Amino acid sequence: MTSSDEGAFAPLRERVFAVLWIATVLGNVGSFMRDVASAWLATELSPSPTAVAAVQAAAALPVFLFGLPAGVLADILDRRRLLIAVQVTLAIVSALLMLLAHSGTLDLAGLLALTFVGGIGAALMAPTWQAIVPALVPRNQLRSAVALNSLGINLSRAVGPAASGLLLAACGAAITYGVNVLAYAVVIAALWWWRPAPAAADPLAEQFGGALRAGLRHALANADLQRVLLRAGVFFTLSSAAWALLPLVGRHLLHGGAAFYGVMLGAVGAGAIAGALLLPRFRPYLGADGLMTASALLCAVVLALLASRPPPTVALAALLGLGVAWIIALTTLGATTQAVLPNWVRGRGLSVYLTLLNGALAIGSLAWGTVAQGLGLVAALMIASGLLAVAALLGRRWPLPAGEAPLDPAHHWPEPPLAAPVTADRGPVLVLVSYRIDLADRAAALDLLQQLARHRRGDGASDWGLTEDTADPQQLVEWFLLPSWQEHLRQHHRASQAAAGLQVRLRRLHRSPEPPAVRHLLALTRNDLEGAAT
Repeated sequence: MTSSDEGAFAPLRERVFAVLWIATVLGNVGSFMRDVASAWLATELSPSPTAVAAVQAAAALPVFLFGLPAGVLADILDRRRLLIAVQVTLAIVSALLMLLAHSGTLDLAGLLALTFVGGIGAALMAPTWQAIVPALVPRNQLRSAVALNSLGINLSRAVGPAASGLLLAACGAAITYGVNVLAYAVVIAALWWWRPAPAAADPLAEQFGGALRAGLRHALANADLQRVLLRAGVFFTLSSAAWALLPLVGRHLLHGGAAFYGVMLGAVGAGAIAGALLLPRFRPYLGADGLMTASALLCAVVLALLASRPPPTVALAALLGLGVAWIIALTTLGATTQAVLPNWVRGRGLSVYLTLLNGALAIGSLAWGTVAQGLGLVAALMIASGLLAVAALLGRRWPLPAGEAPLDPAHHWPEPPLAAPVTADRGPVLVLVSYRIDLADRAAALDLLQQLARHRRGDGASDWGLTEDTADPQQLVEWFLLPSWQEHLRQHHRASQAAAGLQVRLRRLHRSPEPPAVRHLLALTRNDLEGAAT
């Protein structure tokens, strides 16, 4: 059993999180209402079946085009102000749709253009909203907060389309878009009410290009994040078969109509809600890897059941299980991603995860559609089921990280000594750290240095290496390269408590009364070289 501090609804006792969570649920309900109204309008504006697909593509494409830049903006801009700006933009999009629909002047091109702009807003919203969550709840409630976010999305997915259908039938598209504008107004008001502690002025604030490169370097160096991305890519690519093939299952295997397909989606949503409520009870016993194994196996069983052409009641019960499996995976992978990212790069790391998630779903859906086209629907379902079962068993070889490393800045590095001021953009900078290590301790020291290398690269170093003195093998020199002096100063502020702990252990192996010597070497500029030549 979980303690009261870590229960499913514990984060809602945090006033700010509760207010923003409720507002975001209402905003997502409005977004789903807008999407349903747009898809319906597309069928009226064009007789082609591709019209609806084009609207869906216009909403999804921005995630691929702007996912990484959105993460950069989430890290270098004030997150609250960015969220407000995004919500205002989305409200304007829905207001324009409302006015055009009311006047009867909305055409397919206009619908696609406004849907694309709305997709850009959604791409900006996702990493920014997730990045603020750790600031709203205590660390021990983070996983429950992520689960509540997933619960909120599924609540919105259950309520939004149904409400949109009723409003479309009773009042038309313009009123439906108008309700969406009101939902965004609620979110804007909640964000305006929220007053986080003001951040201190940062003289080392990043610019867009440098922040993007730093984020990619961190993703390439963060072994824990890469393990999460690997597990997420495999799971979402295989489990996308459920979403890609579910309409065909409803029509051809279960012989249902559009209404029954809606009930099927409702069963998935209900299962997701139940899974989010039960997840905190099982997490202490199964852990992250056990939960992912259970999720994949449950999804495999559901796909196999659907392939057997079960009675409708059995199929709906199985889809409840699919919802449980889906929410377990989303929550576990999302919370682990949050836990392995330091705050300075959180938005960028989350954007990498979200881009991979959406890419895996898109590519997987196309792949499973192709398999169903060539081999048949039942065969595609069974192949996906079998691969998910295999992935569940093999996944334990690449366990998810515990996500318990202390990643807050340690501020343990002294300011580098300067004979004269150095301009911020001067570089590259070569940092040398000299250690004296007994040969008996060499293996332990090398292991610690390899671990430290990941932190150096993740905090901004573009390259890292280790050398030994040919005349004195006990003398080891660690070196790492940074693009500029300013980037090295940022590294001073990013170095985590986990990295500080590794350095403490290294110093215990350092056989000298003096601490390891640190030198900073700056590349000479062309002016320096030309001046020396004259």
